[in-house]
This record gives sequence, C-alpha cells and structure tokens, in this order.
Amino acid sequence: MPASRCFHWLYVWIPLFGAFIWFGTLLSMLITWLAQGRPRYVSQDGSIAYISDVGADILKPLFIAGCSITAVCFFASLVMERWLRHSGRLIPIMRKRERAFSILAILSSFMGGCGLILLSVFDTKRHTSLHRIFLLVFMVGVVFSAIFTVVEYRWISKNFVFVRSLKKAYVVKAAIASILIVLAVAFGVALFKSTNVGGVLEWTIAFGFTFYLLTFFYDLRMSKGVRKGELTAAYAGHELSSRTRSTRHVQSTS
Repeated sequence: MPASRCFHWLYVWIPLFGAFIWFGTLLSMLITWLAQGRPRYVSQDGSIAYISDVGADILKPLFIAGCSITAVCFFASLVMERWLRHSGRLIPIMRKRERAFSILAILSSFMGGCGLILLSVFDTKRHTSLHRIFLLVFMVGVVFSAIFTVVEYRWISKNFVFVRSLKKAYVVKAAIASILIVLAVAFGVALFKSTNVGGVLEWTIAFGFTFYLLTFFYDLRMSKGVRKGELTAAYAGHELSSRTRSTRHVQSTS
C-alpha cells in the first residue's frame, strides 16, 4: 500500500477514533454507576449522578484518559480539515472569509479541548469551582467552534454549489450543532431548577457530542482519492467552462 494512502487513512480515522473513545468512556462510566446500584457520590446532589460525579470517584483515571484523547482528536480533526482545504483536497479554494472562520473554529476547538482535559483533572469533588469554570470553557469552546464551522460550511457550500457533498456536511453539522446548543441552554437552566433533569441532559449532551465528532469523519472522507490541487484544477475548469458558455450566450443574443 502506498505511503500516501496509509497517511490518508490515518487522518481519516482520527475523528472516528475520538468518537469511539468518548462514547466508550461515557458508556463505561454509566454502566459502572448502574451496576453498583446507583450509589450516591459525595459530590452528588440529586438522585441521578452527573458525569463529573462518576468521574471524580474510582473512574477518574479513565475519565481523564477519555477526555484527553477526545480533546486531542477533536482539535486534530479541525486542523486536518484546514490543511486539506489549503491543499485543495476538500474544496477548490478558500477566500479570506472562509479562512477566518476556519481559524476561529480551530482556536475555539483548542479552547474547548483544554477545558475538557482540565475539567477531568480538577474534578468536582476536590475542586468544585475550578471544575465548573473548565466545564463552562469546554461548552463555550465547542459551541463557538460548531458555530464557526457551520458558518464556514455555509459560505463554502454557497460559493461552490457544484460540490454537493459540502451542502450535506453543512446541513448535518448545523442540525446536530443546533440540537446540542439548545440542550446546553436547557442544561444551564436545569442546574438552577431541577438537579435530576440537569443530570439527564448532561448525559444526553455528552452522548450527542459523539455524533458531532462523527461528522468530521465524513468530512475527511470527502478527500478520498483526491490528490493535492486536483479539486482546485477541476474548479478552475468548471469556472472557465461556465464563463465560456456565458460569453457564447451573450454573443448569440447580441
């Protein structure tokens, strides 16, 4: 197998690996809590344990490892997307507007990833205030990263309508991101109204984040079989063909 193809499959599987680790970590923590008979942890308020409550107990090493791997994969997925766009393997070219949103999305993912790692290290049982701050940093980072990514895809799909796969990616990302943002707002409200509802929403949002990570697997797979600059050349030909047809139409009408 050629080295380039091996490298291709390496970066394509980054978001899938991150989603697998994240989902596996959450499922392991949930099953452990249920199998132990739903114990009430020291940091727990309601009858439903939060992810951070379980992660602050005996499963803290697993929680830290899972959060760290997920954070790195999330950030790396956006960086790889940026690199592939720059090389012309995901979209033909990038205007300054799209590049700006791409960079903002990467920076936001870095902030969110750092928040995710730190909230797992500074658990809610021993560092309650720091844990809540880093939880907020994680959520804000992911939300802004999703918003910037969706806006970027919106402009890209609008400018390059002939690349239909981009529109699909934009629609799916927008749908998942919108649902997660609405749930995140409801989670914030529930923290002050109903502890148990907040716990259910937290688990739901966390598992839902898995699907958002999986959308990057689809994005990176769009570069399969596309060599560096190949899509840019195709777009140049498309533009030239469109301009030629337009010129001929004007000449024929005149």
